[in-house]
Amino acid sequence: MENSEYTVPEQPDNTNAATDLFDEQELYVNATLGQRFLNFLLDNLFMNYVLSLASGYAFGFVMAYLFPEFMQDVINDGESGLKYWLLVFMLSYFNYIIYYTICEKAFRGYTLGKLITGTRAIRIDGAELTFKDALLRSLSRLVPFEVLSALGARPWHDSWTDTRVIKSR
Repeated sequence: MENSEYTVPEQPDNTNAATDLFDEQELYVNATLGQRFLNFLLDNLFMNYVLSLASGYAFGFVMAYLFPEFMQDVINDGESGLKYWLLVFMLSYFNYIIYYTICEKAFRGYTLGKLITGTRAIRIDGAELTFKDALLRSLSRLVPFEVLSALGARPWHDSWTDTRVIKSR
């Protein structure tokens, strides 16, 4: 048997893996506070005046068909009744979760406000949002005073879900 020289194959250099991730994140520019405020304003105007109107009518017709006595009580109590306000809050929370979750997942991180301002939501690693990310972002927004967290460095719905909003154009 000949004495052959055996060489160990070179191992990939993983010392730059953290640097590569950092460089990849630097490709994205975070949205400004003004853009994020405009996103919030436009999305909430749309939810309050378009989505809530449409879903309110649909919800009212379905509830009146399925539970006519209950809906009659709600109508008789009027806007001062507890049942009325419970339904309003439930429907508004439902709209909030559905709007943000579906938009941010189905439209690759965009909502109507983000589309207009040229921003989008992504994961912290630069990947698109998963359904779970979009849902958790939506649920995080329901925490009382969460909107005030946007005045800090990073809103809670971003930091709790490892996501961010970037400039897309």
